[in-house]
Amino acid sequence: MIEFENVGHSYDSRAVLSDVDLRLTEQRVAFVGGNGSGKSTLARTINGLVHPTSGSVRVDGVDPVRHGRRVRSRVGFVFTHPDSQIVLPTAGEDVAFSLRGKGLSKQERQRRAAEVLAEHGLGDYADHPAHRLSGGQKQLLALCSMLALEPDVLVCDEPTTLLDLRNKRHFVRVLEQLPQQVVLVTHDLDLLDGFDRVVVLDAGRVVADDEPRVALRRYRELVDA
Repeated sequence: MIEFENVGHSYDSRAVLSDVDLRLTEQRVAFVGGNGSGKSTLARTINGLVHPTSGSVRVDGVDPVRHGRRVRSRVGFVFTHPDSQIVLPTAGEDVAFSLRGKGLSKQERQRRAAEVLAEHGLGDYADHPAHRLSGGQKQLLALCSMLALEPDVLVCDEPTTLLDLRNKRHFVRVLEQLPQQVVLVTHDLDLLDGFDRVVVLDAGRVVADDEPRVALRRYRELVDA
């Protein structure tokens, strides 16, 4: 369960989040809103990448600000640009590197990396140069590096922005099949039919919070106003 209690955040004197109160228990939750609405900032408070300037966040009762390492061991984060997360030359090495803090031997890390890559269609690319993968493959690789850690929650911040429609749909299908709770920040509204809940943000505030059809209708009304 992810809880936001009266969460606010400001950059200098500019408020980007105000009075956000949410309790997320559903398995598939999306944050949507226009540019500057605060959705990415809100998502980043979940694992302590952003610290609220007011209010608090809890992940199963644990504060990411006070216990960041503990929360990040349970919350994986996938960024918009996979190149910012890929650090080693080959796909297999990169996933194995994410396991360096798990107390596993080198052979165990390599085995686990191979398993995760195979589960998500990259089994033949373990020895492939990571920088030569396609955009969709790179995003899957970034996801695999997080899934290898077996987190309870996966936060994805606009991960489909750089992908074509086929790869966008594939990536979201992968998210829909994961056992983890998923929080997705996205502009791709047509990918959210399978989600349980959509939270709409505008000017840093929650303006709609419902199942996708109802929440997205409200969002489109805001856009058209």
